[in-house]
Amino acid sequence: MEDHAIIDLYWQRQEAAISETAQKYGSFLTALSRNILRSVDDAEECVNDTYLRAWNSIPPQRPSAFKVWLGRITRNLSLDRWRRINAAKRSGDETDILLGELDSCVPATKDVERHLEDQEIADIISAFLHRQTVRNRTIFLRRYWYGASIAEIAEGMHCTESAVKLSLFRTRAKLRETLEKEGIVL
Repeated sequence: MEDHAIIDLYWQRQEAAISETAQKYGSFLTALSRNILRSVDDAEECVNDTYLRAWNSIPPQRPSAFKVWLGRITRNLSLDRWRRINAAKRSGDETDILLGELDSCVPATKDVERHLEDQEIADIISAFLHRQTVRNRTIFLRRYWYGASIAEIAEGMHCTESAVKLSLFRTRAKLRETLEKEGIVL
């Protein structure tokens, strides 16, 4: 079923919208959440919460890029759950490591006043990524958006883990340089 038809089901408040969403995007959303949480049970819960959020948000929203919109909800829910789970302990797991890798080139949000600056940073990062090669951009997004491991990226990109690590290192260095040139204090 096409995305617009699924969204129409949400607008008509038909429960079939959720089953159609699950059928079309369930495996994508589960993989995304599982990459962050490293737990099938927690991932399934976040995906179910995504369906609930979609049900409560449509209407009034009518997302133009439904898959991306659902992915953003799932990713945010998964990161929130991961933070709650790991609030009392620092485990050094894969998600902790991947979030830590960006610490040196993306400033942390400290207060509400930084909201507009955060949007500016997001726009700069987006523009930066569009200037990268497709390969480097894909590796970067697979690691930092989808939460894939180095090994998973290497396998998917048909290259070595060392090549993935080197690409990520160089892309982070370029990102840091770009942000500094834009006057973003790191």
